[in-house]
Amino acid sequence: MKKGNQSVETDFILSGLFQYGLMDTFLFVAIVMFFAVALMGNIILILLIQLDARLHTAMYFLLSQLSFMDIMNISTTVPRMTTNFLSNSKTITFLGCVIQTFLFMVLGGTEALLLGFMSYDRYVAICYPLHYPILISKKICWFMVTCAWTSGSINALVHTLYVFHLPFCRSQLINHFFCELPSLLQLVCQDNSTYEYTVILSGLIILLLSFMTILASYARVLSVVFQMSSGKGQTRAISTCSSHLIVASLFYVTGLSTYTRPHSLHSPEKDKAVAVFYTIITPLLNPFIYSLRNKEFIWAMRRLLA
Repeated sequence: MKKGNQSVETDFILSGLFQYGLMDTFLFVAIVMFFAVALMGNIILILLIQLDARLHTAMYFLLSQLSFMDIMNISTTVPRMTTNFLSNSKTITFLGCVIQTFLFMVLGGTEALLLGFMSYDRYVAICYPLHYPILISKKICWFMVTCAWTSGSINALVHTLYVFHLPFCRSQLINHFFCELPSLLQLVCQDNSTYEYTVILSGLIILLLSFMTILASYARVLSVVFQMSSGKGQTRAISTCSSHLIVASLFYVTGLSTYTRPHSLHSPEKDKAVAVFYTIITPLLNPFIYSLRNKEFIWAMRRLLA
C-alpha cells in the first residue's frame, strides 16, 4: 500500500459495528443469531429445490442461485466482524481487505443483476405463458446466471484494482465493520473526485437500471394480472411478484443510498446502519419471504418431512 512516497503493505483497522458495552454485546449476539438463521434458511431452501423434482423449474433455479449468493454475501462480512469482536482485535490484513472488498462487490453486483433477471422470468411466465418454455429455457437460465456473475466480477475487479493502487496516506482506521469501497476512499490522500463519479455511474448502471427494469416488468405484470378472470390466478401471481418486489426494494434502496451518494454526503454511522440491511437483513429475509408466501415450497417441505 502506498504511504507517502513509499509503497508499503500494512494492516488496516476496522472500527467495527460494536464497542464493548452491554448493549453492544446484546446486538452482537443478535447478529450472530441472524447469521445462523440466514445460513440455515438459505441452505434449506437450496436443498429443498435440489431434492424436490417439482421445483426443478427456471424460477426456482434462479432462486437457488440467489440463496447461494446470500450465503456467500453474509459469510464475507459477519465472520470477520465476530472474530474481531471476540478477540478484541480489529485489524485486517491488506490482502484480507482486498479479498473482502472484491468478494463483496462481486456478490453485490451479481445479485443486483440476478434480481433483474428473476423479474424478467416472472414477466414472461405471466404475460407470455405459452412461450415460457422457449423464452426461459434451461440454456437461457444458465446464460442469465453466467452473465450476472461475469458482469459483477468484471465491475468488482476494475474497482478493486484501482482503489488499492491509490495512495492511502491517512490513518489506516476504516470507520466501518468491513472493507467497503466508500469507506476506503475516505483514507485516500489525493483528489479522487473524478473516480467518485465513476463509482456513482457504475452504481446507477448496475443498481438503478436493474431496479427500474424490475419496476417496469411488474407494472406490466400487474396490468395483465388484473385482466385475469381467475381470482386464484391473480392471488398467486400477486403473491409471487410482491415477494420479489419486497426483497428487491430493500436491496436496491439501501445499495443506492451507499453507492450513488457523493463522498461529502457520507456519514460513517449512517453507512454502517445501511450496510447492515444489505449484508445481514436481506440475506436473512430472502429465504423466508420467498418460501413462507409460496404454497409450492410449503408443500415441498411437507413432502420432504413426510
